[in-house]
Amino acid sequence: MSAVEKTAIVACMRNEGLFIVEWVAYHRVIGFDQIVICSNDCTDGSDVLLDALESAGALTHLRHTVPPQSTPQDSGIRKAFAHLAHTNIEWIAHIDADEFINIAIGAGSVSDLLKSAGQGDVIALPWWAFGDSNHTAWPGDILDQLTLAESQPTEKRVKFKSMFRFRKFTHANDHMPIGPKVPSPDVRSALGARLSDEGLYDKKRAKYRPLERALQPNTACINHYAVPSRDVFLMKNDRGDGQGKTTDKYHLGSRWHEIANQNERQNTTIHRHLIAVQAEIKRLRAIPQIATAERACQDWFTARREAILTPDQIRHWSKPHARTAQT
Repeated sequence: MSAVEKTAIVACMRNEGLFIVEWVAYHRVIGFDQIVICSNDCTDGSDVLLDALESAGALTHLRHTVPPQSTPQDSGIRKAFAHLAHTNIEWIAHIDADEFINIAIGAGSVSDLLKSAGQGDVIALPWWAFGDSNHTAWPGDILDQLTLAESQPTEKRVKFKSMFRFRKFTHANDHMPIGPKVPSPDVRSALGARLSDEGLYDKKRAKYRPLERALQPNTACINHYAVPSRDVFLMKNDRGDGQGKTTDKYHLGSRWHEIANQNERQNTTIHRHLIAVQAEIKRLRAIPQIATAERACQDWFTARREAILTPDQIRHWSKPHARTAQT
């Protein structure tokens, strides 16, 4: 890997205004050269917040309307690929607003991860599931509030995200690049071990194999805060699914809720960056346009939550076995 290769983190977002400033601050702190966010059809004002962050030089905001017969994630990453093709970026990580890349190698920077595994074309990053830490209402910035997680990702439950040389692929799904432009792409674990490339050929895969070699969560992983609080989780039904599906995924007691809401033990490994992240958050929020736009997103969420999350709606969005736990 050349020392001059540049990196970007890419996300497709809709109505994620509660989390954007912290997410951007964190990934700036760990060393991504660019942040690219593709928004689609926002109603919470987060597109205005993204514009303010772009004006401050913190990211690139790509406004996007999802075409008919497409999905937000699929069309959004296509737009990001097209934009990045005209830049000097070589590596991208494609993740979501509730995901934070947690690197244990060296000083915990993106460059440390690439030194370990960047001799390949793809780096496998396993999910580490963090639960709601018993928050029923959104607690604010999440890194210091959500510290309970699964004890260790398991081969049965784990899925992966990816960091990859995007110019070697035609596209990417929400978990990995697909459609290789080169024969036999070189896939690595975070420790640099060779993995199979079988999932990269236009198949909907979410695991790298062999799993026992790919699963190196104590080296680098994705802290996945899919259930930051009960109300935020339920409001994902109102936002919609990034894959364009209508399911019971965001219902309390659903299979996904039980998989994602892991509160087995405390995990504060990401806090090695907390002071620097909080300083960057403070710097960004000191910019009036950013502060105003973020506050508008928060006010929108509060009003929308109060209008939608009635006791009847919460019961409707709860599986029968989960209803006894609701207040």
